[in-house]
Amino acid sequence: MTRLSVVAPVYNEEGNIYDLYLSITDALKGKIESYEILLVNDGSKDRSAVLLNEIAQMDKSVKVIHFEKNYGQTAAVWAGIKNSTGELIALMDADLQTDPRDIFRLMPFIGRIDFVNGKRIDRKDTLLKKISSRIGNGIRNWITGDSIYDTGCPMKLFTREVADSLYLYNGMHRFLPTLAKMNGFSVIEVSVTHQERKHGVSKYRVLNRAYAGFMDALVIGWLKKRVILYRIKG
Repeated sequence: MTRLSVVAPVYNEEGNIYDLYLSITDALKGKIESYEILLVNDGSKDRSAVLLNEIAQMDKSVKVIHFEKNYGQTAAVWAGIKNSTGELIALMDADLQTDPRDIFRLMPFIGRIDFVNGKRIDRKDTLLKKISSRIGNGIRNWITGDSIYDTGCPMKLFTREVADSLYLYNGMHRFLPTLAKMNGFSVIEVSVTHQERKHGVSKYRVLNRAYAGFMDALVIGWLKKRVILYRIKG
């Protein structure tokens, strides 16, 4: 089995595609005995698809999944996870605001921890985005009863067992640490770096994201109260 699968959703990121590929391979080569990179094209309307295909032809460790239209980030994350073969799965965004080298900040905890969530320090976002994220995380934790500081951090690392336990609905990529906990897995947060976006623009809209996040948190809170966990004696 492949040791590590790196999954990154891609939507209109033509300016970042090659930098994304090079940064991941530079981070992993010589440090991971076997890895694969899954780049999920979420119906991009720019040249992302062409560039992704070029990279996949050059490097057999790269797998590209093309959606016929834009299905959203949860669908792209879910497709990447379901098509991965690694013992460990790392998630990151294609905008390179998180650094693939930080996978090695998370990896030492795997073995005694099942799911390691990144926590962005010194965020390089606009003030509005930082404030909305802080409020959103607070409301999310209040509703779900969770204590994850930065559940929206795209940098995550978890085991195959966690991956196999997940079933995602639209919007659920925001709640992966909570879902892992609900399935009986251990979760911690580890600080990671955050970088300014070099190319392209953010695809998120604050108001739409806030409303969707609030409604999804209500669903997760409801499910969490009804989750069934048990252990068989013997």
